[in-house]
Amino acid sequence: MSKERARRRAEREAERERLAAERARREARAARRRELRARFTAVLPKPVRVARQGGYLARRRRVQNAVVAVAWFLIQAVAWILLDTWMARLAVFGVSILLIPVLVTVFFDRRS
Repeated sequence: MSKERARRRAEREAERERLAAERARREARAARRRELRARFTAVLPKPVRVARQGGYLARRRRVQNAVVAVAWFLIQAVAWILLDTWMARLAVFGVSILLIPVLVTVFFDRRS
């Protein structure tokens, strides 16, 4: 009976040692990767986060810009689908680029 217990204990210890060696390998690999990443990112410039303004006017400006961008994109998509010639598509593109400031001034002007 004691030989059987000794054999099972030896198997458990061998399994524990195998798991510890595997864990040590994983930790060593992770440490090497962290060190390599730290060396690489130390060379890169640090990103500068600019805090955006959160007031009512800033929020309204962001919404207006989003509306203009979505409308312009939809106009371009409809022109691409409906028009067959490249010249017509380019004409719609050019006219829409030229009309953006005019339409923004007409619809979103806050001075009046």
